[in-house]
Amino acid sequence: MRTVQEAALGGLGALVRGLVGTRPRRTDAVHASADALHALRARHGYAPLLLRTRSGRAVLVLLDPRDLGRFYAEPASVLAAEPPEKCRSPYAAEPAGAGCGHGAPRPEPRRTDTQALVPGLPVHPSYEPILTLLAEEARQLTASGTLELTRVRHTVDRVARRIVLGHAAAQDERLTGWLRQLRAGGGSPGPGAEPGPRTGRSRATARSLYGKADERIREYARRAGRDTLLGRAAGHPGAPGRAHQWLAALDTLPETLLRTLLLLGAHPAEQRRAAAEATAAAAPGELPWLRACVRESLRLYPVVPDLIRVTRTETDWHGVRHPAGTAVLLPAAFHQRDPEHVPAANAFVPGRWKGRGADQDIRMAPFGHGAGRCPGDQLGLLVTAALCAEVLRSHRIETTRPVLDPVGPLPETLDPHGIRLTLGRR
Repeated sequence: MRTVQEAALGGLGALVRGLVGTRPRRTDAVHASADALHALRARHGYAPLLLRTRSGRAVLVLLDPRDLGRFYAEPASVLAAEPPEKCRSPYAAEPAGAGCGHGAPRPEPRRTDTQALVPGLPVHPSYEPILTLLAEEARQLTASGTLELTRVRHTVDRVARRIVLGHAAAQDERLTGWLRQLRAGGGSPGPGAEPGPRTGRSRATARSLYGKADERIREYARRAGRDTLLGRAAGHPGAPGRAHQWLAALDTLPETLLRTLLLLGAHPAEQRRAAAEATAAAAPGELPWLRACVRESLRLYPVVPDLIRVTRTETDWHGVRHPAGTAVLLPAAFHQRDPEHVPAANAFVPGRWKGRGADQDIRMAPFGHGAGRCPGDQLGLLVTAALCAEVLRSHRIETTRPVLDPVGPLPETLDPHGIRLTLGRR
């Protein structure tokens, strides 16, 4: 029989899968993980708990919400980012962790991101042309009476290419395919990359894909308009390389968009309020209620459910010293849904994001905190909320699959492949 510790490690998601070598988790494994972490905390208390993987690697699991602030605040000289596969750069020229904001990028990529993404500004300087192209592309979302992942992904792919590269890239599905192949392979195909676990043949394929994708992006960079991310960062020589990361980050939006619409479909009062805001918004780039709905969707179903960093020096946690090289794991999804510390933890409550200081609540971190906060958080919120608004302005969500209980606890996971929404005209 599995121990509580094994159950906890077995269900912690993509990060610990990489450490332990387990297969992709199932829905029941996620629930078992939350139950196991609560059991561990009840048995051992709130101090960080040292577990060991089957390979013998030490993993320090943070069970106390009061330790989260330190996790986010420690500099890279103490805690170095070791990002999940979804955020790890597949390109040798880019630093690990630069894509999803759970490890701060190096100074030059950070300056490029700042120029293009303008982090911290709720309404991006290019919001007017972005909203125009979103309205154009959203017509495909509502062209039929149903919404499912394939349709949403096709639309968001076009949106991402136009925002990052320009209108000329709208139909370049081949480029998106190359980039997805590279990310799925998890390789390091760039020039000078160290040989990894790939075979020589797969490394050669990855290098070829990288070369073609990079050349294509550089072609778009030469003619990118000033309202595109590439155009805004035109003075930075590393901008084409960062474009790989911007496209990768936007690749997470389809799932979040679909889950947010599903949650609104299951909660009629919130859907009516969101539709009213979409119709009457005086500043369409802001959409505060819909942004709150997106944040709440990400709290319930984060893109990165677990964060892991590695100690660079010997560190002290609650009076216990741990050597350099110890992995420190923050189970973000567990803390964001911890009923002992988060009110209505398993319910869809967008209003919690309207309270003063909600964005700084250390327990809830859809985009991270501190120096590692995702620099594209506001742009991601703008795009996702605006696409929701485009759907709800002229349509209502009439039926959903799966059917969610608007009163009972929401499920631990929502597989976007199984979501199907039926739309009706307003």
